[in-house]
Amino acid sequence: MKGEKKNHFTVGIVDDVTNTSLPVGENIVTAGNSIISCKFWGLGSDGTVGANKNSCKIIGDNTDQYVQAYFQYDAKKSGGLTRSHLRFGHEPIRSSYYVTMADFVACHKQSYMHTFDIANEVKPGGTFLLNTHWKGEELEANLTNRTKRILAERKANFYTIDATGIAAEIGLGNRTSTVLQAAFFKLSGVLPIDKAEEYMKDAVVKTFSKKGEKIVNMNLAAIERGLTDAVKIEIPESWASLKDEVRTPDKKLPKYVREILIPMDRAEGDLLPVSTFNDYADGVMPIDAARFEKRGVADNVPVWDPSKCIGCNRCSLVCPHAAIRPFLFTETEAATAPLTCVTKKAVGKGFEALRYRIQVDPLDCQGCGSCANVCPAKEKALTMVPLESQLDEQKNWEHCLTLSEKVNPMSRFSAKGSQYEQPLYEFSGACPGCGETPYIKLLTQLFGDRMYAANATGCSQAYGFFAPTFPQTVTRRGFGPAFSNSLFENNAEFALGISLSVDQLREKTKMHARAAIETTKDQVLKAALQAWLDHGDENEHTVLLSDAVRVALENTDDNSEHVAYVKRRQDTLTKKAVWMIGGDGWAYDIGYGGLDHVMASGLDLNVLVLDNELYANTGGQSSKATPVGASVQFAAAGKGTPKKDLGLILSNYGYVYVAQVNLGANPEHTIKCLKEAAAYKGPSIVIAYAPCINHGVTKGMGRAMEEGKAATECGFWPLFHYNPNHEQAGKNPFVLDSGEPNGKLHEFMMGENRFASLTRTFPERAEILFAEAEEFTKRRYAKYKHLAGQDFPEGRAQERII
Repeated sequence: MKGEKKNHFTVGIVDDVTNTSLPVGENIVTAGNSIISCKFWGLGSDGTVGANKNSCKIIGDNTDQYVQAYFQYDAKKSGGLTRSHLRFGHEPIRSSYYVTMADFVACHKQSYMHTFDIANEVKPGGTFLLNTHWKGEELEANLTNRTKRILAERKANFYTIDATGIAAEIGLGNRTSTVLQAAFFKLSGVLPIDKAEEYMKDAVVKTFSKKGEKIVNMNLAAIERGLTDAVKIEIPESWASLKDEVRTPDKKLPKYVREILIPMDRAEGDLLPVSTFNDYADGVMPIDAARFEKRGVADNVPVWDPSKCIGCNRCSLVCPHAAIRPFLFTETEAATAPLTCVTKKAVGKGFEALRYRIQVDPLDCQGCGSCANVCPAKEKALTMVPLESQLDEQKNWEHCLTLSEKVNPMSRFSAKGSQYEQPLYEFSGACPGCGETPYIKLLTQLFGDRMYAANATGCSQAYGFFAPTFPQTVTRRGFGPAFSNSLFENNAEFALGISLSVDQLREKTKMHARAAIETTKDQVLKAALQAWLDHGDENEHTVLLSDAVRVALENTDDNSEHVAYVKRRQDTLTKKAVWMIGGDGWAYDIGYGGLDHVMASGLDLNVLVLDNELYANTGGQSSKATPVGASVQFAAAGKGTPKKDLGLILSNYGYVYVAQVNLGANPEHTIKCLKEAAAYKGPSIVIAYAPCINHGVTKGMGRAMEEGKAATECGFWPLFHYNPNHEQAGKNPFVLDSGEPNGKLHEFMMGENRFASLTRTFPERAEILFAEAEEFTKRRYAKYKHLAGQDFPEGRAQERII
């Protein structure tokens, strides 16, 4: 053993603070002679992990080989980085560490070649497989010098295959895994290829039979192509003499981005020395970091045609990642913009002197196609094209972010007008096509500059609270939402504590403001404080009135005790919009007791439930929000009971504002209900329909909004709101906001694999449960219609007092 001897030490940590670490050195090969080590770099939801699990079962079940598999994920949802570490051999495998030097390495996403040091994990004489459409000179141009040198020095066997193109051609969408699994067996030599083909085809039938014959046949075709379409790339000797590129982060970037975010995004976080984190020892990490990530993982991104655009902003509204937005230009800004940054005349009252552009951020787009699919123009103004063809649009995106700030010509509380507000939740780690994040993004556009959010553990935690990138951001004035994450079981109580503390601090400021009015001789300050006290709790006025007080405080000569206090606590002037956010697993199940307690308190706070009808974050288990007939984990034979009617339950309190909304079905209704919920002086809850990748939407998650619309039209997800304020005016507080079901419930259910799969696994039970679903849907709508048709007497003699 060389170097300094230590009695107490760590390995794998570069500890330059307490200096207890030992240097690890270069990767070495420790496996036995019969062991074949493999490493796969995949994209979450492309099927890589599932295919590798199948490969392990094939080898373990059909041969006498030992098998070991370990799967490594980043914190993002579908679309994140996955790494599969596999070992096969005829001797026992006792390795308890990652594969770092592999006989076979596969990169399943070509954009990874610009980010990660993947080729460095190939053994001398090993095989490297790249999924790419690059060929010839284009391939050589897109590989780094370091990659080319390593492949040449190690005399690697280099193959490419366009699995993405093959999968799209066959009809598998982005599911490239079967093609690449076949190529793996062909190139790795783990099994004789005739046996591997036989076992793979048997596994396909076993794995996909419940999804239908069509899916089985497409995967069988994918196997055939994977066995034949890999191309051997001859490595020029000149590659061996190439010099590695020097990658130095731009010094203009924030220190946190340069020193932590960029290395972690390159999967090199384990190499960071401990001292790098000295400035963050208290656990506080900067927000506004997601915009520096630029993942570039989409295969296709939208391109905008201004001649066909009707300017509705629906594309921006539904984008799960805030990667497409409308921008307004003055005539001067339009005239001086880059030539490719084309604008069109903005239409509507208040837009007379403005020009309009829809701008795509190609490197942050996830390629789901939701924007293009939702476009209502007669001829679509957005079409999906390969990412590489739109990379120059990144410059236009950066330019649009420098445009002067404009006063919104419309009300922010409209589908179109809301999108002229800066989204303060951007580029999250959510799945492509996610049905949840459009609601959170919209919430920040309506209330984000004065919003406190208590978030329950679940999907919204996984895509919104992961280091080193956080999707929360701020306005140009520096204001943005304050997000905190809590446990699954106590988020409601956590939010209640936030609300009580905010109210208490604000009430103390009001007390000093009243005293200041009595003592100050500054008439401008007095008027500003009085207006704030009179109307500062009203959502539509609170920011302007608070700003007026701040200006008056800045200009006053009054240094009295009470004025000084208000000046110190200017952060409490604007009324905060306190929202608790979570999924149905929290609201309907584990956190329901706390949620019910907070709703019963009568206090003024708001809830947004992102209802995807299962425990999506942990693999798709049944929750009390899961509908009858759905085949999910813990209810594989179909859930036998209807979903809990959380909205109707809470409306029975009589003083809780309740709304059931669906952005895909009626965005204006969604925004109206969010506005009313925030304005209501008491507890409010908005339950939002959120299509999820776990639903198995056969049209794909790019059609999530279309799926949501179908859910409401068939009666599966009726819209309503219950506003206790209506009762004060002698009106029925329960309002049914969607029409009679169109009779297409069965058609809707067959469009989602969570229901359709039951017809293949338990057809007789499916028939019974689907009949129950039809009956339940009819009864529920009839109940809602009855409630909405009731007459109410004149309003109460006095308002409710809490």
